Amino acid sequence: MDILPASLRDLGALRKLEKECFKKDAWPVLDLFAVLTFPEVVRFKAMSDGQMIGFVAGDPRRRDGFAWIAMIAVDPRYQRRGIGRALLHVCESKLSVPRVRLIVRLSNTGAINLYEKEGYKTIDIWKGYYSDGEDGIVMEKIL
Repeated sequence: MDILPASLRDLGALRKLEKECFKKDAWPVLDLFAVLTFPEVVRFKAMSDGQMIGFVAGDPRRRDGFAWIAMIAVDPRYQRRGIGRALLHVCESKLSVPRVRLIVRLSNTGAINLYEKEGYKTIDIWKGYYSDGEDGIVMEKIL
């Protein structure tokens, strides 16, 4: 597996990955276009045998003193192999802010466990955040 910078050329692969990982929460193509082109966004892809198997995007908000991990996705066939952790580490290292935040579904215990092991702590719960009404857990890490 290689972790490489992602670009607009990855739009098709990212759209496919997004649908596989987040069926009901998949971002519209315009949002994927934005995450791949906005100049401040830090974005990396995990590649294996010419296929995108993971992706991470971080949005630094330097004026606010923190960044948002806007998206982190790993193909379900490749989960639990350290790919998400590796993507998270490379993104955090490039954000240049003292704190990083992310939001995760309350039911996504696997991701929550990973984030807690990586030093993230719950700082808020956004009630009904997801389109189906499920709550989102806001987590933060001090780098």
